[in-house]
Amino acid sequence: MDARFTAEQEEIRRTLRELLLKRCGPEDLRAAVLTPAGYDPALWEALARQLGLPGLALPEAYGGVGCSVTELALACEESGRSLAPSPLLATAVLGAPLVLALGTETQRAELLPRLASGELTAALAVPGAVLATALGLVGDNGGDWAGGGRAGGVQARQVDGVWRLYGQAAQVLDGHSAGLLVVAAHTGGFARSRTLLYLVRDGGGDGDGDGSAGLVRVRQTSLDETRPQARIELRDVEAELLGDEDADVAGALAGVGDMAAAVLAAEAVGAADRALERTVEYVRQREQFGRAIGSFQAVKHRLADVYVEVQAARSAAYYAAWAAGSSTGGDAGGERVGGLALAQALEALRRAAGEGIQLHGGIGFTWEHDAHLYFKRAAGDESLFGPVHRLRGHAAEVAHLFDRKGDGSRAEVTV
Repeated sequence: MDARFTAEQEEIRRTLRELLLKRCGPEDLRAAVLTPAGYDPALWEALARQLGLPGLALPEAYGGVGCSVTELALACEESGRSLAPSPLLATAVLGAPLVLALGTETQRAELLPRLASGELTAALAVPGAVLATALGLVGDNGGDWAGGGRAGGVQARQVDGVWRLYGQAAQVLDGHSAGLLVVAAHTGGFARSRTLLYLVRDGGGDGDGDGSAGLVRVRQTSLDETRPQARIELRDVEAELLGDEDADVAGALAGVGDMAAAVLAAEAVGAADRALERTVEYVRQREQFGRAIGSFQAVKHRLADVYVEVQAARSAAYYAAWAAGSSTGGDAGGERVGGLALAQALEALRRAAGEGIQLHGGIGFTWEHDAHLYFKRAAGDESLFGPVHRLRGHAAEVAHLFDRKGDGSRAEVTV
């Protein structure tokens, strides 16, 4: 394994950082989150058309760039630095990989080129607040998390050869603006209970709640405004089965979940790194008792601890991205460490953002300053994809870390 970045990877980072510095400054970000879509369409056009980010990890045969998860993680690390609001996560990290993994050849040929170009955006709709469970990050996703025939989930039934969906999903990333919804629904009743994925096309895509007959989409007020969420209501909505009825939906979701966790970890590392940079810049300028507060040993120690934590999280995120890409290619024996990397990265981001708010003093607690945005990103991501202790707990359970032998001793675990 060569840990050095290639010239192509360095170019992706450099080009994206330059673009975001010009097009996604603090004022641009605040203006973008107030739009109906929750992001700047012109910036998304640049990210998609000029840089090809939505198709970065998709095969060239379907209009993608043909890179690996590592390149996508590096791109998201840069977008995390500026907290750039865009449908990149929902489309390229959650939606498109599921179409690639489960879709029929016709569905892939029709949808993936449009997703890769950014012409079409996608969102994964999971009932309730169980996105992390559905992705296999905090527990086994083979259960009845899609509803299990009970109220509060999403149910699917076939009427005259046409699939119809009924139910609700409350926390759908970019669900109010996506042109394609990938909906997890329970079907089969008691006799053949299972969860399948369905495609709901053209849900409006303009944030006004209009679209397919029976589909209602309402943008919700979220803790992190840079991660817009929507409530999706499906009232006998016509849908198309993704793939076939015998598809391994749980396995596909778990595979996409591990990849998504690695990419999210890299994004969180980018945000933590930028939060730390801004704090270091500030403590060099702010004076107390006639000297810069950054010269005080206590402040140096606090920031040094944050630096070590961010660098450790970066290493974990890069390894998780490499492992996810290698597992996809069959070279890493199916190793899945995305959840652990995400837990470490979210902790690093929360620590960097928290110290930033504290060391900025009074200004750090105001709405006018951007320090709170980084803290909200950490808290919002942990709410959606965590919490941290459950990410680590599930990883320990999968590794049988706390299993006991017949003699009562701990089982040995090779790390």
